[in-house]
Amino acid sequence: MRRLVVALTLTMALAAAGMLAAAPAGAIVNGQLDGNLHPQVGALIAETGQGGQKEVLCSGSAIAPTVFLTAAHCTDFLASLGITDVWVTFDSQFTSSSPLIHGSYVTDPAYNAYQGPGGSADPHDLAVVLLDRAAGVTPVRLPTAGLLDAIQLKGQTFTAVGYGTVRTGKTGGPNAFFFDSTRRYALQSFRSLEPAWLNLSENPSTGDGGTCFGDSGGPHFLGGTASNLQVSLTVTGDSACRATDKTYRLDTPSAREFLGRFVTLP
Repeated sequence: MRRLVVALTLTMALAAAGMLAAAPAGAIVNGQLDGNLHPQVGALIAETGQGGQKEVLCSGSAIAPTVFLTAAHCTDFLASLGITDVWVTFDSQFTSSSPLIHGSYVTDPAYNAYQGPGGSADPHDLAVVLLDRAAGVTPVRLPTAGLLDAIQLKGQTFTAVGYGTVRTGKTGGPNAFFFDSTRRYALQSFRSLEPAWLNLSENPSTGDGGTCFGDSGGPHFLGGTASNLQVSLTVTGDSACRATDKTYRLDTPSAREFLGRFVTLP
């Protein structure tokens, strides 16, 4: 999906300029440091760097003590490289001394990137990491079936959370970004609802923020920073990261069918 592919391109370009190590990472646009606001949001770590260096690949959330939810296109990318070992950290900033939990990933077998993240089709873009031990954080709440179809969404606030590359301006190319593997959040407003997608505004001109450049698998909570109700996860959006976050719904039959294999759903 675009948010992972563009991250690879961007981070390699920045690395060539000596600005950071070549690693895909997350991005929060117009965001704030998260600190301990969302301890259940973590980073997916893999040895994708030079010399087997562990780096942030994507974001995700604990949906059970030993189950970490992320995007299928993250784990599908790892599988394409023959990488099976992954780790998760819930540190607000990933460093070489961060505590890591080893795990193994399971990608939704129905995942199909070619169904198109920009359209209305359902790509089944979900994966879980089964952790070797409990994360020690309170898991997110998952939505009931069809929740987003049943409530008034206009006027609602949503909160995006993720790690990594941060956009600091509307223009400036690579100079508008920096990378510090730190968890951040941004507040968003509702744009539209599709059968598989929840579209959220990330237009800073209207006070919204959002995700960009590889912040895949990170959660979008219904409500402000105190909310623990995750209703979707980051998959894609417009290329300029200035208009729409296209997030994958967790309240649909297809999403619940996969999630229900690993957790008890409300």
